Amino acid sequence: MATYDAVAHPHGVRETANHTNLCDLRFLCILWSVPIDAELTFADHFGRFYARRYGFPPMIGRLIGYLAVCDPPEQSINELAEALLASRSAIANAIKSLEAMRLLTRTRAAGERMDRVRIDTYSPNATGLDSSEYEELRELVREGLQVLEDEPVERRAVLLEMSAFADFLLEWIPRMRKGWEERRAALVDAGELPQRPEHRGRR
Repeated sequence: MATYDAVAHPHGVRETANHTNLCDLRFLCILWSVPIDAELTFADHFGRFYARRYGFPPMIGRLIGYLAVCDPPEQSINELAEALLASRSAIANAIKSLEAMRLLTRTRAAGERMDRVRIDTYSPNATGLDSSEYEELRELVREGLQVLEDEPVERRAVLLEMSAFADFLLEWIPRMRKGWEERRAALVDAGELPQRPEHRGRR
């Protein structure tokens, strides 16, 4: 026999749930923002990708993947730890790493005592169009070329190649950034991309 219980909604509304109906169980998961298996599997795939491609700890990639699909997109450390079945310290360390790479935005709503984080897909770091990295690299390479100033070109070949490549990227990155902004604006106008969200609270 089906059983029905009144379930307290997190926003104060009471719902009636049929515990023998899988659709009702899925509804309860959505109601309470519990991650479904597909979301966690996707997060795990991201974790493996970032570990394999960049040598990052898997939790960093898992966090990026989960924040890309979770609802709501802003999550607290406690919520992330519960969803990803991880310790608060593991989540906090991953957040710290991603903030250093400027891939996360931290906010705090009025009246709340905890921060929430969300992916920032709009920063130059997130799009791979941050020219400051190559500006620093170019300065380092120039220092190395001064060290080898009197050496034959064969010995300076590695640094010369790095210098030329940095110059190339610094020339093209502003053009790529401008081209992407124009493309994104066109996609927004066509309804294929949403407007960028406004970040409230502190960053």
